[in-house]
Amino acid sequence: MFSAPPQGYFSNSASSCRVKAYEEALGRCVARLEQAMPVIGVRNTKIGRKDFSWDYGNIGDWALGFHAGQLWLAYQLTGEARFSNNARARRPAFDALLRNPARHDHDLGFQFSLSCVADWLMTGDEKARSMALSAATALSARFQIAGAYLQAWNAEPRDPARTALVAGRVIADSMENIALLHWACVETGNAFLGEIAQKHAETVRQRIVRADGSSFHTFVFDPASGEPLRGETYQGFAHDSCWSRGQAWLIHGFALAYRRSGDPRDLETAIKLAVKAESLLGDQEVPPWDYCLPDGEVRHLDSSAGAITAAGVLLLASLTPTQESSRWRAFGNRLIDGLLEKCDLTRNPDALGMLDFGAANVNKGFSRNMLPYGDYFFMEALMRALGHTQFFW
Repeated sequence: MFSAPPQGYFSNSASSCRVKAYEEALGRCVARLEQAMPVIGVRNTKIGRKDFSWDYGNIGDWALGFHAGQLWLAYQLTGEARFSNNARARRPAFDALLRNPARHDHDLGFQFSLSCVADWLMTGDEKARSMALSAATALSARFQIAGAYLQAWNAEPRDPARTALVAGRVIADSMENIALLHWACVETGNAFLGEIAQKHAETVRQRIVRADGSSFHTFVFDPASGEPLRGETYQGFAHDSCWSRGQAWLIHGFALAYRRSGDPRDLETAIKLAVKAESLLGDQEVPPWDYCLPDGEVRHLDSSAGAITAAGVLLLASLTPTQESSRWRAFGNRLIDGLLEKCDLTRNPDALGMLDFGAANVNKGFSRNMLPYGDYFFMEALMRALGHTQFFW
């Protein structure tokens, strides 16, 4: 069912046992997607309920693309048209999003890399390519020359508080979204798209990544002058803490940026962030929702942070020399092992998702959920651990 890892990728009996465990886990993920098709239909998963069913997102939801991404991974693994057909049946939602500019934000990268770019790369579908390029153009239009960053969110004219919150704000998650710009740059030869991506990456490196390798979730600029003002959190515990999923987005995102840009600063930044995450995690198996919680604070787990970090450091393993590569592969495997031990729902016949203990937004009371992005990156991490190299970023 699954393609074999490269010869010599694993070298001992312990690794052979891990290969078998990961292959079986990936097989269960594919089976879960197939099992859930009649229930989910063409809806797009947003957040899990307590009974392990799903709530679904509308066309503007930032997580719109993650279930499609899982289906395209399953199609890549199996070649079975039921997965590609189900993924492509979601296209009307993405088409509707493209036709509604008021709903565009920096998450166009998440939304279209894992749906339309995936479709183009897997099938050569020209409509999918055209939609993805349109999304990249819309994303590039969010670039703020004063400050050199992609504006994260949109103002709400009838909500002054929201408008004040979003003004001049860039967030850690955006490092994943610039992958769409890098793809479109290569696809079209339009160097401007790649330049925007790299200018944004440099801004994130300077303003969101701290000197010690930890990170802010967001950074605020004066929206008129572009003057840098302050780092803040939106989903973390405190402005000076380190939200684990934000750290994960940055590790994976800077590794992706290096693979496209070849800029050694991107690789250095990804490694710096990964070293810090490894240190902050200590001997824990699954990241807490924030790495810097004070004593007495409930340490909710975030399986999505674990899955994203695992995929990121396993990507790092493919980009670094042998000795360092071994370190990141071992760290990625440790994170996957933690997810399999503590968070795996693929053996639970009543669950429609793959991972328990996702912390969607602890500050808003969402502390234990299935999350479509956790599930997507769980599959990506398992595939990277098994030696797969073809993804949609």
